[in-house]
Amino acid sequence: MPLLHEGDRATLVESVLVGRHTSLYAWAHGAGDPVTTPSGPRPGARERIVDTAFRLFYARGPRGVGVDTIIDEAGVAKASFYKHFPRKDDLVLAYLDEVDRTWLGQLRACARAAGDHPAKQLVGMFDALQTAARREGYHGCAFINSAAEASPGSEVHARSVDHKRLVRAWVTDLARRAGAADPEGLARQLTVLLDGGLSAGVLDADPEVAASARSAAAVLVAAACPPARASTP
Repeated sequence: MPLLHEGDRATLVESVLVGRHTSLYAWAHGAGDPVTTPSGPRPGARERIVDTAFRLFYARGPRGVGVDTIIDEAGVAKASFYKHFPRKDDLVLAYLDEVDRTWLGQLRACARAAGDHPAKQLVGMFDALQTAARREGYHGCAFINSAAEASPGSEVHARSVDHKRLVRAWVTDLARRAGAADPEGLARQLTVLLDGGLSAGVLDADPEVAASARSAAAVLVAAACPPARASTP
């Protein structure tokens, strides 16, 4: 696969954000209005609840959004809400499941766009960070934000930890296929850098933070995966 310029990579990432929830995640990053359902049956109550929670939780954090607000904006009855989500945490977990699928999809799309070699993909995944951080309305990592509000040991906190482990496992596999002498160590370095970029992009309000993270990732990958030792995927 030929290498793509940064603008082309961003366009590719936008193009793979298909589906109602992935579009809402892009919208939460300022990518325009959420995709609306074409003329046809109105989305079911559960879908409307999750769509509404997706938008509000990312913008305000789960703790900052009350159940009554979600019920009102989703246009559902209170009984219907509690039928699908007996606890608010059940809805937060559904929200995090959607974010998990979306963010991993963005990382993988950017990795593939960087080329066929795993070492290039390890650096290319940082284009997902660059795309997200330059959007108006960017609020950082939904998992870090949700975990910060949750009690250690809670289901929400545990779900956030599981997501980070899943991302690290995927990066470890790429690092192993790239020929890194210490795949686990490189994966931890890169995921710490990724999480730092997600947070710093909010605190500094500077899209260049993501570019700096990508440059640092390139240095780490080059040092850990010399071309002579790299393997093809």
